[in-house]
Amino acid sequence: MKKSLLAMGLTLAALSASAAEYKLAIQVSDNDPQKMNIALNNAQNVQQHFEASGDSVKVEIVAYGPGLQMYTMNSPVKDRIDALSLDESYTFAACGNTLAKMEKKAGKKVALLDGSTMVSSGVVRLMELQSQGYAYVRP
Repeated sequence: MKKSLLAMGLTLAALSASAAEYKLAIQVSDNDPQKMNIALNNAQNVQQHFEASGDSVKVEIVAYGPGLQMYTMNSPVKDRIDALSLDESYTFAACGNTLAKMEKKAGKKVALLDGSTMVSSGVVRLMELQSQGYAYVRP
């Protein structure tokens, strides 16, 4: 009994040691629901691929410029973002520079989706992610 428990423990340790964590950064800089859906499809396909292999993946979708419209309350992909933001594998980074310009132009606060995480600059965030070993994709 002790030998089989030890063997099972060693097997689990070997499996957990062999599991890798992948990281993906996706740029969204267009106010285009079709491109945003491609970005979301890419993110989900990558996650499914690596999880099927026993690996994990962290995906950060960074929106700036016109792409920040995809994170507003009237976003045509709001439901998809809301659902994915419940999964800790996904982060939705929103550019603070773009938001400030949008609010100045609108003359009021612009509400973003609850799953959004504010970063000071979308481009800087992409640079940071790449320096941390994230693969970079722009649909």
